[in-house]
Amino acid sequence: MWMDYEGYGMGWHWLGWLSMAFFWLIPILLVLAVVKYLMGDRRSNAPDGERKSPALTVLEERYARGEINREEYLQKREDLKRG
Repeated sequence: MWMDYEGYGMGWHWLGWLSMAFFWLIPILLVLAVVKYLMGDRRSNAPDGERKSPALTVLEERYARGEINREEYLQKREDLKRG
């Protein structure tokens, strides 16, 4: 009988590598997700304490388009900063 038993199972060695890669990949991804969650929105261009609210952004866009005049813009901006 002509059979080669010497290499039995050698074709499946990649499964061990694959399972080991998943074993380390999952904890690494979890750590990265936690770090990203804890960092929050700190990567914005504005310095700390100077982040714009979405309402202020809309107000600035309206002023830039000419929908409101300067006095109205300044009044609304002060209102938004106070409350």
